[in-house]
Amino acid sequence: MNELREEKHKNATSITGARQVSLWKRDDLQHATPDMLAEEVPVALVYNGISHVVMMASPKDLECFAMGFSLSEGIIENHTEIYGMDVVPSCHGLEVQIELSSRRFMGLKERRRALAGRTGCGVCGVEQLNDIGKPIAPLPFTQTFDLAALDVGLAHLTDFQPVGQLTGCTHAAAWMLPSGALIGGHEDVGRHVALDKLLGHRARESERWSSGAVLVSSRASYEMVQKSAMCGVEILFAVSAATTLAVEVAQRCNLTLVGFCKPGRATVYTHPQRLVGL
Repeated sequence: MNELREEKHKNATSITGARQVSLWKRDDLQHATPDMLAEEVPVALVYNGISHVVMMASPKDLECFAMGFSLSEGIIENHTEIYGMDVVPSCHGLEVQIELSSRRFMGLKERRRALAGRTGCGVCGVEQLNDIGKPIAPLPFTQTFDLAALDVGLAHLTDFQPVGQLTGCTHAAAWMLPSGALIGGHEDVGRHVALDKLLGHRARESERWSSGAVLVSSRASYEMVQKSAMCGVEILFAVSAATTLAVEVAQRCNLTLVGFCKPGRATVYTHPQRLVGL
């Protein structure tokens, strides 16, 4: 058994976002054993040479994260407004250096605000409380989803969590087709960052990614609803609960919000008319 465990950790050391460490278990405090931990590093998003935000994140898929953050925060409206990106080492972390269109950069400077890392709280660093309820154009009602297909997606969500399977320490966000098939997903130590990565990935994909829903492994905060709606997502499924503010925002922007998604189970908070099988 020990040989199998050591082989597993040996093969896992090449996975980006995880690192092998020595630690002690309760049943044997005299001998250290190898185990895997998820990495968490500061990631600065730098637009046209000006640092805008520093987030704590997993050091993988950072181009997707930068794209998704830019879209979900309203910095850009279309992925073509970013001309280029480079991920470079920085002091104690990483920088994503983003070349933004002149028009969008001028708009960013006008409304620029100080933001701190937000893996756990969407309010941190917001200078004005009004920014929490920033206006979002109401979503159309173009999507439908049969809840019978939800179990298919739930069964494969961990496929996009190689670091999570090793460490038990990441969240996942995936794009689920109406059939329940998951066609892409990302993981991160922060649930908001995992969602941004997915939204950034989706923005550059084909028309196939326009139909379906987001499935996340975490609870649904107001910010996750807001980010999804800003990127045109009409349906958000969360494995855990939703907060009252998340429900209020979802109701206001016409997003269908579903929580407690488990095999054979789902709680619909808003706009059930998009769902079949209720």
